[in-house]
Amino acid sequence: MNIAVIFLVAGMSSRFGGKIKSLTEVGPNDESLIEISVNQAIKAGINKIIFVVGEKTEKPFKEKFGEEYKGIPIEYTLQTYDHEKRDRPWGAMDSLCSAKDLIDSPFVVCNGDDLYGEEAFRILLNHIKEKNTIAVIGYKLGNFLSKEGGVNRGILKVDSENLTDSIKENFNITKENLKEKELSEDDLCNMGILTLNQKTLEELNKVLVKFKEDHANDRKVECLLTDELGKILKNNGEKMQVYETDAKCVGITNPGDEEKIKIELKK
Repeated sequence: MNIAVIFLVAGMSSRFGGKIKSLTEVGPNDESLIEISVNQAIKAGINKIIFVVGEKTEKPFKEKFGEEYKGIPIEYTLQTYDHEKRDRPWGAMDSLCSAKDLIDSPFVVCNGDDLYGEEAFRILLNHIKEKNTIAVIGYKLGNFLSKEGGVNRGILKVDSENLTDSIKENFNITKENLKEKELSEDDLCNMGILTLNQKTLEELNKVLVKFKEDHANDRKVECLLTDELGKILKNNGEKMQVYETDAKCVGITNPGDEEKIKIELKK
């Protein structure tokens, strides 16, 4: 079975000095973050790589990876937005839907500035081979709470069979406001790595088109993949498989995070 991984690498971070976070060198041999992630996916057994790039990341990625990496073919698609009407792109859901015309096989999608570990890719690839339904990796929320401020996370409400149709983005979560938000440190959250199917992707794209029409005059609003996926699951009477993992997910959000990743990778 051919299985693709879609890496969302269109964005750059103003908080990170306008750099391409995923190309930041964090490995012991100066490997970029995305190189490490791609290598993890290849070891897990993927057959194709799709990079969703942006206007400023397209050239650096094509120069670095070309059309093939370690024998795995690479395709690129460009996430764009109208600079006259928008201050930034429409978000991760728009980034994913930008790749819809390149998808002709089961796929895993993930953020290109996070490291999920080979185990996460392997779990989802095995799920595709065995069931070929949609699934997500769940991480315990408590592992991502700190004293340095709140985090935004897609919370998964999981039943006794490790299934969910409840996925909701929660903003500014801290240890202090967990009770207020009716959350706990043991709740599972989506860190951005999941497997979908073409049918669900088509439904997401329809939602995205309408969202853009309804918010045509808003310069900053983003269409949230987590929330819209949850709505589609409920509307379809469908549930998504959740695989809890103790593996760490690390990434670059703020200046200095690259140093934390370097320390983590040396362990």
